[in-house]
This record gives sequence, structure tokens and C-alpha cells, in this order.
Amino acid sequence: MKNKIVIITGASSGIGKACAFEFASKGCKVVIAARNKPRLEELANQIDSSGENVLAVQTDITDENACRRLVEQTIRKFGALHVLINNAGISMRASFAEVKTDVLKQIMDVNFWGAVYCTKYAIPHLLETQGSVVGVSSIAGKKGLPGRVGYSSSKFAMEGMLESIRVEYLKRKLHVLTVCPGFTESEIREHALTADGSQQSESPRDEQSMMTAEEVAKHIFNGVVKRKRQMILGREGKLTVFLNKIIPGRLDKMVYKHMKKEDNSPF
Repeated sequence: MKNKIVIITGASSGIGKACAFEFASKGCKVVIAARNKPRLEELANQIDSSGENVLAVQTDITDENACRRLVEQTIRKFGALHVLINNAGISMRASFAEVKTDVLKQIMDVNFWGAVYCTKYAIPHLLETQGSVVGVSSIAGKKGLPGRVGYSSSKFAMEGMLESIRVEYLKRKLHVLTVCPGFTESEIREHALTADGSQQSESPRDEQSMMTAEEVAKHIFNGVVKRKRQMILGREGKLTVFLNKIIPGRLDKMVYKHMKKEDNSPF
């Protein structure tokens, strides 16, 4: 992976930030993208103050032209692209009956369309290098979660898009990886949208008991190196996927009961 060029969206915090450090530590040149410019610049300086091996690009991935410019600036600076990590995402917590449709659309714009736009403009360059497209999905992309209908829908959609691309470019040796972490320590729940679109502001779960973003980043790096097609992370995540295959009805009840225990649950 030394000197491979890697774009990471949602790089200003959480899994994206951890991926930036992980891939850079292995000798990659990283392009970090997010909306928060000060955080990006601080991260870029921490990775490589000379700027030789890092490029920070303020990017709103809901804007197709911004995604195109992200890829163009990457090629302009480094001349190639080997890995695209579609990591940027937002979550939500509200019942389907109460949530505004604008909130659902916002979730899809970031989690699904953002991945579509970035992948669309990265594909020609990734085909040249027989590179990798990574989608950071979720167990919510394998099992619909109550109170997270927009989030689950967006992750299911992203996985379907990436699976189609994997098959479409099978003969051209494009590597496509979907990574499904369970609950991971990050800011995603603090920034999750409520029924009216306002931010939740605090996590309803015990963040310290979760898998760390750094652990997830190491799994993602290894998945790229080994060109894996799918990774289900964490005991809870693996158990959920397994049970959904053999006792889906019973799992529905278990998931509902589990999510109902959250602080200020909508149920």
C-alpha cells in the first residue's frame, strides 16, 4: 500500500479520521474530505505538516459537482487514485410516523447519493489502477432498525449500489468492499437527526462500551489489502446477521426490545 492514493470522505471525525491516520501510517497518500474545514486542516497538519502526502478538500458530498472536484483535485495533485472510502454519513432517531420526509431525504442525500457521486467520478481512475471502492455501511444495512428507518434505508441502498458495481466491473478487476460495523464509538449519534431535523446533541448509548473507530479503521485497511468483499464487524453485528437468516421473526422482537431500552426512545 506504500504510496497508494486514498480518498476518505467524512474524514473530520470518527471512522473517517481514524482511517486517515491508519492509511497514512502505512505509507499511503491520503485525501481527506469533509464539510468542516478547520478540522480537516488540523488533521492534515497532524498527518503531514509539509502537505506532501496529504490533501484536505472541503467537500459537501450532497453536491455532485463538489464530488467531481474532489476527484479532480486528487488526480491533479497525486496523478492517480487507488482507493475510495465512502465513509461520510449521518444517522437519525425518530419513529417513521413522526419524522419529516425532508429528514429522510437528507439522510439519503448524504449516505446514498454522496456515495453514488463520489464513486461515479472515481470509477474511471480506479479502473486504471484496478483499485478499491469501500462503502462503510452498518449492521443497519443488514437489519432494519426501528427508529432509524432513514438510516437503514440509506445503508441498504448503498450496499445494493456497490454490489451492482462489483458485478458490473467483475472482468475489470475492480475491488468492492462493504464494511458493516456494529455500534462504534463516534460522534454520529450526537449529530443524529430527530423527527424535525434538529440534531440529537447527545448519544443515547454508552459510547465507551463500543468498538473504537481505530479498531474499525484497522479492519478496513486489512480488508483493502486482502481485497475482501464484505466484513461484518463485532460479535453483536455477526450475531445479528446470523440470526436474521435463521430466525428473522424472533430477531425482530429482540431488536425492538433492545432499541426500546435506549434513553428517550421514541417507542
